[in-house]
Amino acid sequence: MNKLYIAAALVFGMAQASFAQGKGKVEFGLNIGVNTSSISDSENQSDSGTGMNIGASADYYFSDSWSIKGKLIYDEKGWDNDYIDVEDGSGFITTYKTNVNVNYLTVPIMANWHFAPKRNWYLSFGPYAGFLLNAKETRFDTDLKEAFNTNDFGLAFGIGVKIPVSNKLKISLEYEGQGGFSDIFKDNSGDAIQNSRNSFNAGINFMMN
Repeated sequence: MNKLYIAAALVFGMAQASFAQGKGKVEFGLNIGVNTSSISDSENQSDSGTGMNIGASADYYFSDSWSIKGKLIYDEKGWDNDYIDVEDGSGFITTYKTNVNVNYLTVPIMANWHFAPKRNWYLSFGPYAGFLLNAKETRFDTDLKEAFNTNDFGLAFGIGVKIPVSNKLKISLEYEGQGGFSDIFKDNSGDAIQNSRNSFNAGINFMMN
């Protein structure tokens, strides 16, 4: 829960600080989406897994073309078709196929460039930090959290469109990607193994002023 409070403070603290930078529009948003995710090192990539994300955002406009947005996302990541070894009482080891689910609380801070005649399309890019919530394999529901680093860092990027419903309400559709820079495993003596995630999201946005 401490991670949740810290991440929430980062997002909403950024939103409050934006008011001190000058007058501008502020949007708050809620979104939900479908994830495809995998892990990779310098030579290999896992099979993709599927999950979902649920997020909240605060977007401060410096002009009609540029804004900065902070997000707070419950992010389901992981990969499919891995293997787990199980030893019985006699020392015999059986290998089973399994999937791995790794869930994070992700906080991206992204610059947005708004374009098109009505400035309703946008490109986003910026760093993200992920805080590990849990990690399990699905065959036997084994807890794997101790094998993972508690934090994940990388770059987030995306493209989206906001469709006005009224002066203060918009519907948003977006693609968002994440590429990790840090090794997700604690005791890894080989090449760094990193997260990657793609998502397709839909949401609603409220203009505050």
